Amino acid sequence: MKILLTGANGMVGKNIIEHDKANLHEILAPKRFELDLLDERAVDEYLRTNLPDVVVHAAGIVGGIQANIAKPVKFLTDNMRLGMNVILASKKAGVKNFLNLSSSCMYPRNAKNPLNEDLILKGELEPTNEGYAIAKIASTRLCEYIHKEDESLLYKTVIPCNLYGRHDKFDPNHSHMIPAVIQKLWNAKKQNLNEVDIWGDGKARREFMYAGDLADFIFYALDNFEAMPQNINVGLGTDYTINEYYAEIAKVVGFDGGFVHDLAKPIGMKQKLIDDSRLQSFGWKHKTTLQNGLKETFEYLKDIH
Repeated sequence: MKILLTGANGMVGKNIIEHDKANLHEILAPKRFELDLLDERAVDEYLRTNLPDVVVHAAGIVGGIQANIAKPVKFLTDNMRLGMNVILASKKAGVKNFLNLSSSCMYPRNAKNPLNEDLILKGELEPTNEGYAIAKIASTRLCEYIHKEDESLLYKTVIPCNLYGRHDKFDPNHSHMIPAVIQKLWNAKKQNLNEVDIWGDGKARREFMYAGDLADFIFYALDNFEAMPQNINVGLGTDYTINEYYAEIAKVVGFDGGFVHDLAKPIGMKQKLIDDSRLQSFGWKHKTTLQNGLKETFEYLKDIH
């Protein structure tokens, strides 16, 4: 199968390329200097010239709370343009199968957990990453509309829970929670600090899946694409408190100090747990435990330093 993978240089993209099944396919993975996804004409020409069997759209401008709060214009406009350009160019080029990677931040902030796929646009979004969420909703809906207008076009969306793993970003200003905490606690251990701060009371709950497992799901989905639902959550179906993540990461990196809660800092949603009913029916389950995933991620961090 000829697969165009956007975002091949990001965490999800690199995990897809490293997966055991990647060498069974011809994967087109243009770098940014080879294809600027924000350039509509360039994207149109690339799709028309290369005509893949399927597009996996994993490109995006991503970041944690700090980055989303600081640059909402970029998170909205760049992600919106990326999505529109790639989806519409694929349709124009006659691509029949399209796998759009979205995010569970599309779900309303006050929705009852677990969050099922029908909750999109059913309530107010979490303000701290609203721009990113709006862009992801637009791409998800566009895929739905394309299939609605022409049922032979299978333009479907995967909605992963939070991710972490190899090839993650570890800079606290640009990273999600788990890599930021791994880096923070490793630094604290090296500096012999007695305590580390946790944003908020640490009771907020989050679901984090190892990125290698999402790559595994994507190859499973491509092998069973017609049977895959239009929109499907992909995650663990279980979550942990921020305090529990800190405790597990402390064990992995060997930090034996204490924790102090900074109640003035923002925490985002109190809980964000996806409903995995459709995922179970589709026949896929994650393989990596939290402990093993954290160990793999910490080993990767040590390797790149």
